[in-house]
Amino acid sequence: MTATASERPRRPRRQRGAEESLGSIVLGFESLIAFLGGLLIYGLRALPEPIPAWWGIVAGTVVALLMIVTAGLLRHRWAVVVGWMLQIVVALGAILVPALLFVALIFGGMWGYATIKGASLDARNARRAAEERERNGD
Repeated sequence: MTATASERPRRPRRQRGAEESLGSIVLGFESLIAFLGGLLIYGLRALPEPIPAWWGIVAGTVVALLMIVTAGLLRHRWAVVVGWMLQIVVALGAILVPALLFVALIFGGMWGYATIKGASLDARNARRAAEERERNGD
């Protein structure tokens, strides 16, 4: 007799920490804004004269895709650093369109909160789990 897909034991899901969860939410939403920022740069023809305006769409798309990929890799410490670099890229967009500075401040603040507070919550939860294991004699 063969086991069907519903009868096979499922592998348990990997436990995600607060930093990873909150960071992926922020980067996911910010990726939409980055794409729209690229459309804004294109629509306002904000790029310097020798650069075709459609590069604004390309830049916004690339930044948005990088944010989505980074959101999926936040279990690695280096991905958090990449997330900070992407925040800087969005802030640099304010050179072309000053309104993007407002976006950079809002999402940069949310990213900072997600990474800093999320890491402290993860450390606290790990400490509590270790104390619980000690009490149980494990």
